[in-house]
Amino acid sequence: MFKKHFLYFKSMPFVKRFIKLMMSEPPKRKKSNAWHIDESKCLSKSEVKTLKRFCLQLKINGLRNKKFTAVRNWFMIELGLNTGLRVQEMASLKHFNLFLDEGRSSISFIGKGNKKRSVWISSTFKKKCVIYLKFKKRFGYTIDPGSYLLNNLKNERISKRALQKFFKIILKKAGLPEHYHIHCLRHTYATFLLIASNYNYKFVQDQLGHASIKTTQVYAGVVESEGRKAVEKLYK
Repeated sequence: MFKKHFLYFKSMPFVKRFIKLMMSEPPKRKKSNAWHIDESKCLSKSEVKTLKRFCLQLKINGLRNKKFTAVRNWFMIELGLNTGLRVQEMASLKHFNLFLDEGRSSISFIGKGNKKRSVWISSTFKKKCVIYLKFKKRFGYTIDPGSYLLNNLKNERISKRALQKFFKIILKKAGLPEHYHIHCLRHTYATFLLIASNYNYKFVQDQLGHASIKTTQVYAGVVESEGRKAVEKLYK
């Protein structure tokens, strides 16, 4: 009798839908954007000055003592601070990715998601690129189009892990907080570029290669000076 009633209810359309729903996998929840940027992931203005000053001395000592790695590490830091490239993008750059002649000032390459991206660079950093290439030739390394921009002593590509290691060593020697990672150069570039561009999020999005402008807007909480002014005026 029970079996007969069960089969009857089971044959009803709404019961069929209910059973199907119960037996199906639970709906997947939309992933929330847990990615968060705060000031602990970005170098301050004074820290940037300290880092650049230390790396400048690193370059001078490298030229004096004929140590290419010191000169290369100086340029590595300048590259990160002036382009906001991801570590993988920095490691993959080749000389043909640089456009420094005939009034051009940009770096064009295949970035994340196998998408082509061009990053504009300042005239000041363009000069540093030209100087670095001259230094490479002085040390006996090729600057042929297909060779890597950041090479090791064997003139081979440097790994992401090696770049991170070099960055950590520089941080320690420069007396800067050691919680920073090399990706902080990208975060620092983003925050300073937002301020310099008067909060032109579309431009910064293009420079960083973000697929969505919402990703770029994550930096808003770090750089919004007007918001900081409002907080200072609170209850006054």
